[in-house]
Amino acid sequence: MKTIYLDNNATTCIDPIVLDKMMPFLKDRYGNPSSMHDFGGTVMHDVDRAREQIAGLINADPREILFTSCGTESDNTALLSALESYPDKRHIITTRVEHSAILNMCKHLSKKGYSITYLPVDHEGMIDLRQLEEAITPDTALVSIMYANNETGVVYPIDKIAQIVKERSVLFHTDAVQAVGKLPLDLKELPVDMLSLSGHKLHAPKGVGVLYIRRGTRFQPYIIGGHQEHGRRGGTENVASIVGLGYACEIAQKHMDYENTEVKRLRDKLENALLSIVPNSILNGHREMRLPNTTNISFEYVEGEGILLLLNEKGVCASSGSACTSGSIEPSHVLRAMGVPFTAAHGSIRFSLSRYTTEAEIDFVIKTVPPVIDRLREISPFWGKDNLAVR
Repeated sequence: MKTIYLDNNATTCIDPIVLDKMMPFLKDRYGNPSSMHDFGGTVMHDVDRAREQIAGLINADPREILFTSCGTESDNTALLSALESYPDKRHIITTRVEHSAILNMCKHLSKKGYSITYLPVDHEGMIDLRQLEEAITPDTALVSIMYANNETGVVYPIDKIAQIVKERSVLFHTDAVQAVGKLPLDLKELPVDMLSLSGHKLHAPKGVGVLYIRRGTRFQPYIIGGHQEHGRRGGTENVASIVGLGYACEIAQKHMDYENTEVKRLRDKLENALLSIVPNSILNGHREMRLPNTTNISFEYVEGEGILLLLNEKGVCASSGSACTSGSIEPSHVLRAMGVPFTAAHGSIRFSLSRYTTEAEIDFVIKTVPPVIDRLREISPFWGKDNLAVR
């Protein structure tokens, strides 16, 4: 049975070219880039090349690229660095729909006496910029708002947000893990102080990420150790993965138009078909302001876990907005923040495509999903025999 992978916001396959570029550093060129001898020392040239490739994708200075182990480390580093750089400030502003890397760190910080403001979102997942303005105080050390939501794909007006924050002389960080490689970013124009990205979201390996730090931004390292990364992060560089990320960024830049045309077309085809065929189905998030590869659809009166299990039997990989697969009966915090009805939030499914997604795969999913929903509704106590929801 062929696997149809529509869970690319969770992770992506490694591009074959990227894997080929990585292999020498896993076999023959295994030297430590901090070594004095040529066998190791020349590897640093490849690390620096990757820095340039990544900077090219987001139009940054290579010196502003700090390698990390993942997006979570990048997010954590940004928050903790801001607080250590401005120790007299005890306030952070974020949103209710951030990734757990931000939300759980903020929860941890609140236990240590820091004040956290969680901005609400409307039914489309968007924030009110006036509420952001009103939330900033002289005690605010950092504002951290994601570039694009990992569950709904909603893209936030980061240019306007960053401008508001900078006018108040406050540090601004954005978690752009889902946006980099899918949307064009220009950090010479966008007044962002720190930005997080992760390799495995754009066809590079897991275990490597980046924190962009604008030159002149106060910074304190999170991982203390040796002199690596110009003293900003201790630990021997993950050279093979760094090289892979560099080439993945270079390739992503070449495929940006494809992401925003063909991938978007396939996403729209899938979305429009399911919404028209399946009764009581709802699109979650802003219809226009979102990633070109992502759709999040709620199928009322069924459980997301059940949908995923039946799709899995057909070889289709997607993800659920419901957290029931982790042992919780609570639906997604993102959908709850958006005010999605309980009966719909539990049956939400995220389909996230990539440049490897084919038309035939989308056609198969369009044929497969409606019978799955029908089957689950037949056994649902909340779905009437006349195929009308019991209110």
